[in-house]
Amino acid sequence: MTEPILAINSLEAGYEPGAPIVRGVSLAVSPGEIVTILGPNGAGKSTFIKAIAGLVSKSAGAVTLDGRDITRSPAHLLARQGLGFVPQTENVFTLMSIIDNLRLAADILPKVERAEKIEAMLTLFPDLARQHQLAAGRLSGGQRQMLAVARALIAGPRILMLDEASAGLSPKLVGQVFAKLAEIRHTGITIVMVEQNAKAALTLADRAVILVEGRTAHEGKAADIASDPVIRELYLGVAPARGAA
Repeated sequence: MTEPILAINSLEAGYEPGAPIVRGVSLAVSPGEIVTILGPNGAGKSTFIKAIAGLVSKSAGAVTLDGRDITRSPAHLLARQGLGFVPQTENVFTLMSIIDNLRLAADILPKVERAEKIEAMLTLFPDLARQHQLAAGRLSGGQRQMLAVARALIAGPRILMLDEASAGLSPKLVGQVFAKLAEIRHTGITIVMVEQNAKAALTLADRAVILVEGRTAHEGKAADIASDPVIRELYLGVAPARGAA
């Protein structure tokens, strides 16, 4: 059996001592997988992924990356350890140009690598390359999300984690962002994504974990969950089609 690249064991996390929002969640992610974290509003999805990223305090449990314990690693070191994170909001510097956003993200790298990595991102995201001097605040929602992903990829992470990458985007832009994530996956990067857009996420992902009230309510293959009307109605708020039993 393939060893997980990311393993979370009985994680508890929250914003106040003694009041965990994430309650004993475990997850093992294999190399090259796309895993989506789903659930109703307030289920603890974003808290869970932020805790892995070192942005929310953990009160119990462990997180390992390639077998190395990163439970207590501060957020600013995790990018160096192979974990990239794209927050839902405030994920780019809106007053700075696209190219300067990338340059700032590349500061984590040795100087000799920076130009090459920036060029690689502009190749991966040609829409950004065409307008690289434009301020990030003038980008469309989809383009801004692409820039946020590019910033996270600059350091060459083995795992890319995203918090609500589709939030506020039109269906067309969601499709564009998810198509780019599929392309990124084919470069060998493992993806863990929190999503409210269950339909789109289940189409892209290999596996899904459904959180309810901070606990794992269901875990399985994304295709199985997408085709199960009971699970979708119970946990994802998707009503069965008319005429269904």
